[in-house]
Amino acid sequence: MIEFYSFFKAFHIIGFVSWFAGLFYLVRMFVYHAEAEDKPASIREDWKKQFTLMQWRVYKIITTPAMVITWLFGTLMLVSVPSLFQQSWIWVKLVLLILLTVYHFYCKQVIKKLESGDTSKSSFYFRLLNEVPTLFLVAIVILAVVKDVLNFLGLFLGVIAFGVVLFYAAKMYKNSREKNSSL
Repeated sequence: MIEFYSFFKAFHIIGFVSWFAGLFYLVRMFVYHAEAEDKPASIREDWKKQFTLMQWRVYKIITTPAMVITWLFGTLMLVSVPSLFQQSWIWVKLVLLILLTVYHFYCKQVIKKLESGDTSKSSFYFRLLNEVPTLFLVAIVILAVVKDVLNFLGLFLGVIAFGVVLFYAAKMYKNSREKNSSL
């Protein structure tokens, strides 16, 4: 089975690239869905129905199959090279993948809530939620390339700090935009 390792790895990469692309697109649609609340009543419901349809299609046709491909070929990689389990970085990566999978299923719950008319979350909340897969992507890629948990932790904490700075910059930008629009 080790002779197929490179093919397993290639399909694993194809799977996770597709998975992340789908998650980025899906959560961006949550932003637009939330912003549809501010549209004129004559188009609001049609827009929300269209976004719900698009969200389900992306979830069922892109993200979920891509997640399955990612897990399937990642598992085949581990089965074909079981010595990977002796390296600590793989365990951290598996925890990150489990958390990303939880995020994936959380997105399904968001679709259901939006579909039922629950608009308790703002577009700003969804903008922040859209950054979560970026953190996973950066963490997983750094970990898979560096393969050293201590170096990974330093790099990842740096990325988190950068993310916090971006969050506050976005919040300040939002506040200034709201302040300028009220003038």
